[in-house]
Amino acid sequence: MKKLLFLILLLVVLANCTSQKNSEEFITATKGRYLFNANEVIEIYFKDKILHAKWRGNDDIELLKVNDSSFYMKELNEKMLFVSQPEMHIELAEKTEHDGVKYHFRKMKSGEKTPIEYFNAKEFDKALQAFQAIQQKDSLNRTIRQRTLNRMGYRFIRKDDFDSAIEIFKINTVLYPKSSNTFDSLGEAYYLKKDTLNAVDNLKKALAINPENRSAKRLLKKLTK
Repeated sequence: MKKLLFLILLLVVLANCTSQKNSEEFITATKGRYLFNANEVIEIYFKDKILHAKWRGNDDIELLKVNDSSFYMKELNEKMLFVSQPEMHIELAEKTEHDGVKYHFRKMKSGEKTPIEYFNAKEFDKALQAFQAIQQKDSLNRTIRQRTLNRMGYRFIRKDDFDSAIEIFKINTVLYPKSSNTFDSLGEAYYLKKDTLNAVDNLKKALAINPENRSAKRLLKKLTK
């Protein structure tokens, strides 16, 4: 706690000696969206040449300028470094809490979205491609876990949004084509939408992978009796 208070006081002192306004060159180079994690963005923008951020529902976070390329973000309790090489990105300054771990937030290209942003925009093919890119890079990433996507689908079902549930379950079957559960869930969503043909097709796929899938067996029997 004492170390944290000392750091904040030090940053305040440094900030008081530093103009909080930034150059046009810096603003042009740094403003934009940065990939905070596989499915979350931090947006950097400027008001009256002072650096602000949008992050996790907070649309107006003012960062404390330490020098021309580093800023303190109280909400993260981190000093953020803007690095232009090899391409613009944000790094977190080293500190005891993440000793030896490098944090690198790359600047996103114009028009680039996270998988969920693509999905919410109903750009389902692009959402799938974005999920696949994450899977190829980090197969253990929580964003593309089978159960994470499955839970998302059932949240849509609870809202009676069967079309969205079907789309996220379809993505899950592509990411995990050997999983009986993904096809079972997709079959159930089609059933709830009263699309019997696709429901039966996907339930049969679930049983082809795992003949002991009781949920799929029970629903298929109900549809074909």
